[in-house]
Amino acid sequence: MVPVTGGQTLMEHVGRLSTGNTDVSLAHMTVSGAWVESWRRAEHEEVVLVLKGVLTIEHDAGMMQAHAGQSVVVPPGRRLRHSCGPTGAEFVSVCLPAYSPESAHVESSIDPRM
Repeated sequence: MVPVTGGQTLMEHVGRLSTGNTDVSLAHMTVSGAWVESWRRAEHEEVVLVLKGVLTIEHDAGMMQAHAGQSVVVPPGRRLRHSCGPTGAEFVSVCLPAYSPESAHVESSIDPRM
């Protein structure tokens, strides 16, 4: 279990933190209510599969929503953030190479537009 705040659970099944694998990470995240993450510009490709709810992915070229059963591929280098509404969401994220805080380049503040 990876420590997160605000009604979220994040379990990394494969990756740098859980298994030491630097090639790929696989994480399962559950969010119990409204949530907005900080902007980031990751060096990895990310594939997200939504299991429950709706996940909004804002990025430097626009915005998209993925509903339960849908997936999204985010190429490396794109500025993005995930969010969900008051009913929360559950999703699986695969990162290639594996996620690391250093390569995610998370911005320090929440965008004032949200």
